[in-house]
Amino acid sequence: MLERNKNNQDAQVSAAGSRSALGEIDCWIFDLDNTLYPASCRLFDQIEGRMNEFIAAEFGVDLEEAKRRRSAYFRAHGTTLSGLMKLHDIEPRRFLEHVHRIDLSGVPLDPRLGPAVAALPGRKLVFTNGSVRHAENVLGHLGLAEHFTGIFDIVACNYVPKPDPSGYAELVRRFTVVPDRAVMIEDIARNLAPAAALGMTTVWLRGTIEWAAQGAAEADYIHHTVEELTPWLETLGAKIA
Repeated sequence: MLERNKNNQDAQVSAAGSRSALGEIDCWIFDLDNTLYPASCRLFDQIEGRMNEFIAAEFGVDLEEAKRRRSAYFRAHGTTLSGLMKLHDIEPRRFLEHVHRIDLSGVPLDPRLGPAVAALPGRKLVFTNGSVRHAENVLGHLGLAEHFTGIFDIVACNYVPKPDPSGYAELVRRFTVVPDRAVMIEDIARNLAPAAALGMTTVWLRGTIEWAAQGAAEADYIHHTVEELTPWLETLGAKIA
């Protein structure tokens, strides 16, 4: 039960100062959006559209102005929600309930992903800037819910999003994670920096979103780079079984 609060696959992974050997890991921490499902399905377009609708209704502006404000909040504060809370004292739960009311039918199912996750030794957690409800809906749609023992969301982070280090520290405390026996897997490169600073091994899932790759080329906090999640997990699981 969830706790609420390469042709040759070896060629897919590059290590840049990796920490623990992956066979020694007993806690696997996954980002949710654009990590457990591909960014190419454009689910986040729906979420951004819902954010635009919320901002337009809240401030009486048109959707184009709402989009401009959403982007500005994101750039300045890390998430749109953080900007709305800091600048306008928006009640966060109302915002989250609105933006995560989305259609998941366009998110493709990957029948190989569940077994690949299940084959990893130890616990699997989700660490997301979204909500528990959103994570549960996505995990349920993907058929992955049974493989995860915990979700750590933006509410558990006191609405302070990744990559602020405070959330990572609270995740470690709440789930009694031993950092040097933990892996964090993320599509946004900068979100891996605090995990590495704690002693976790980091895996960057290189996707198609340009801003998610910012800083990755020169980052010493990225220990492994992966092109596709499922094939990498399958290869890894076979090696450490």
